[in-house]
Amino acid sequence: MLLKLLITGLLLTAGTLSGQTQKESFFTKNKMITVKKISFPCKNPPIKLVEKMLDSINVPFYNIDKVNWSEFPEKPMVKFRIAYSKDEIYLQYVVKERYIRAFYTQDEGSAPYKDSAVEFFLIPSSTDTIYYNLELNCIGVGTFAGGPDRQNRTRFGKEVTSQIRRASTLGNEGFDVKEGDFEWTLTVALPISLFSLSSIEPLKGRVVKANFYKCGDELPVKHYLSWNPIGTERPNFHTPQFFGNIYFED
Repeated sequence: MLLKLLITGLLLTAGTLSGQTQKESFFTKNKMITVKKISFPCKNPPIKLVEKMLDSINVPFYNIDKVNWSEFPEKPMVKFRIAYSKDEIYLQYVVKERYIRAFYTQDEGSAPYKDSAVEFFLIPSSTDTIYYNLELNCIGVGTFAGGPDRQNRTRFGKEVTSQIRRASTLGNEGFDVKEGDFEWTLTVALPISLFSLSSIEPLKGRVVKANFYKCGDELPVKHYLSWNPIGTERPNFHTPQFFGNIYFED
């Protein structure tokens, strides 16, 4: 009888540890993508030139498709791609969704996450934990901020956000909620020099932590998608512990 109890206990313990390992691996498994390096014949290349370059060198797309919270199952089709130069990071999002909204038409005072929005969070430095969040609605209006956590953030003003070049296929005029079958593309050029709260290091050859998101807090049907999985109970994108890895190629 004692031997039977010991065997049963060992089996239960093994099962518990196995379950914990599976749960931990799900939440701690980080994706990895390689960021292609590109160059331009001019400084601050026009967005049209950026778009052509992304196409010409076949920069790959990655899906933003993780539904982390079952109470928000809405899942637009969202993909992104990323490249970089010595001076800038280039982002392009392609979105297909049934609701769009662009209430905010200027960066100052905007809350783009309430519109149909895409977001990019990044820890650029290897010497601190400051992360930056770039949040833009579907016409490219939004916010840029940095800090060590969600509560302690510096939201940059117009003198900074005006340096972030962006263009949307939906134009730049605001509009209320529309329902239908929409597809839009947003292309962004983000100067590396704007990571001013950190010790700026060359990105070349480094692996840094980042995540990419899609949301719409005040759309008729809310949604919260991420590239790398998030293991929180409630929707929260300010979770650097769940950032994935991106490698800036040499």
